[in-house]
Amino acid sequence: MSASSSNPIGRSSVDSLAQLRGRIAAHESWAQTADRAARTAPARRALEDKFLTMADGDPVRAEHYKKAHYTRLALRSAQARRQAREAIATAQQVEADPAELGGEPA
Repeated sequence: MSASSSNPIGRSSVDSLAQLRGRIAAHESWAQTADRAARTAPARRALEDKFLTMADGDPVRAEHYKKAHYTRLALRSAQARRQAREAIATAQQVEADPAELGGEPA
């Protein structure tokens, strides 16, 4: 039995509700945080330590690992934006002429 048949609102709806609750909690938590930099300092320090460990303690190599990491994130972001643009273009094309892609006219 699938999750959606055992749950009348469906699994994705439950996941969406959980995500919304999580976002609400995160916003409330950040609203109560007076010093954002202090709150995130341990995570920033851990990431810097990770790059330094990868570089066997060499700060110059660690900086290159860091730059590679952020460049990789930028690449993934650009790929996601391109895919989103292509999906929008396809949806607009289907709306304009559904018969062209084998669909029924509206």
